[in-house]
Amino acid sequence: MLPHRSDFPHDFLFGAATSAYQIEGHAAGGAGRTHWDDFAATPGNVEGAENGAIACDHLHRMDEDLNLLKAAGFDVYRFSTSWARVLPDGRGTPNAQGLDFYDRLIDGLLERGIKPAATLYHWELPSALSDLGGWRNRDIANWFADYTEVIMSRIGDRVWSAAPINEPWCVSWLSHFEGAHAPGMRDIRATARAMHHVLLAHGRATQVMRELGMKNLGAVCNMEFAAPAQATDGSHQAAQVQDAIYNRFFISGITKGYYPDEVLGGLEPHLPEGWQDDFDTITQPIDWIGLNYYTRKLYDAAPTDAPWPATIEVEGPLPKTAMNWEVYPEGLPHFLTMMQHEYTGDLPIYVTENGMAGQTELSGNPLSDPDRIAYLAAHLGQVQAALAQGVPVKGYFIWSLLDNYEWALGYAPRFGLIHVDWATLNRYPKASFSAIKEALKS
Repeated sequence: MLPHRSDFPHDFLFGAATSAYQIEGHAAGGAGRTHWDDFAATPGNVEGAENGAIACDHLHRMDEDLNLLKAAGFDVYRFSTSWARVLPDGRGTPNAQGLDFYDRLIDGLLERGIKPAATLYHWELPSALSDLGGWRNRDIANWFADYTEVIMSRIGDRVWSAAPINEPWCVSWLSHFEGAHAPGMRDIRATARAMHHVLLAHGRATQVMRELGMKNLGAVCNMEFAAPAQATDGSHQAAQVQDAIYNRFFISGITKGYYPDEVLGGLEPHLPEGWQDDFDTITQPIDWIGLNYYTRKLYDAAPTDAPWPATIEVEGPLPKTAMNWEVYPEGLPHFLTMMQHEYTGDLPIYVTENGMAGQTELSGNPLSDPDRIAYLAAHLGQVQAALAQGVPVKGYFIWSLLDNYEWALGYAPRFGLIHVDWATLNRYPKASFSAIKEALKS
């Protein structure tokens, strides 16, 4: 059973999250082409070569989806704006249809008493900017700042919170080193530059929003518990390196103005010239920090002749979601405590994403998802434990409101509280939606 709203502090906020490319329907409304369209059109990159052209058609079903948010009793809706919808070529003339859509979205949320939490970038880079090197090009920080000014000059006066970039690890490492997401590169030089430039863009966008008079600005980092696969020095070292890459690089840059030694040992030769001089921009003051948490991974040392980072992932023994991710709720309080003690102090922390792609709903009744209810209950229990230890956790947002486009895995994994019939696009609340609705009753 899910804990009740009354089991949390009176000002604790509950929300649901989505992202633009995953739900809106990118082929409509005047949006420009993105590197995800290009990535998906390349054979072998995405299951079924599926893309976000239609997705959940949220662009045309926005009112229905906002009504579902309200019906569930959520306080906050965390959404993203699409760079290519606002600026189809990444720069130049804005798309009036795109700006109007986000204007209506904000007004629709406020009319329903829901706080709008905006993310400026959730991975849909305009193809025209990808042609110019994308995140490898230092100029992207200023391109992103210009985009920030365009969209936030329109909606920034009414959003409750804003964060520049969702999950910088995914934008840079997953996409430029592992090649699993657009632009699908496997290049250590590209990776180092993307990791640094994504933080530089974060800082520039934050500067712009401050200049516009906006408040309640934050940063969102995804973290994944890295554990040694066995009790050996090599395995512990491998887990430490992965922890530095995944969990400590970005939050260290944003809050402390440095990068971990374990990462510099591999990436420093590939970082752009003068990178050390950018921390004044990267460390712009923020008002809160967001944590996206889902799972843990086990690591062992690679063979001695392997290049950096010289780690290998080992499959773990715990129950897994439909993403083959281990269910490990204990990692959540670990990161909440780590963030407070080592990086953010009294700064408010929000769990900006937590959720699962269900296993049980894939066979039998698609609206029956007891595994998701159990997952959410376990993780909310861990949030309560962190609160009891004095960690300033101020909110918890579920990923995701809707089943959606799960990037390289297409439409098969289902993260939503609401089932989307991909043939009709009709929405059907799952058992987890009803459980959340009951838990959030005042």
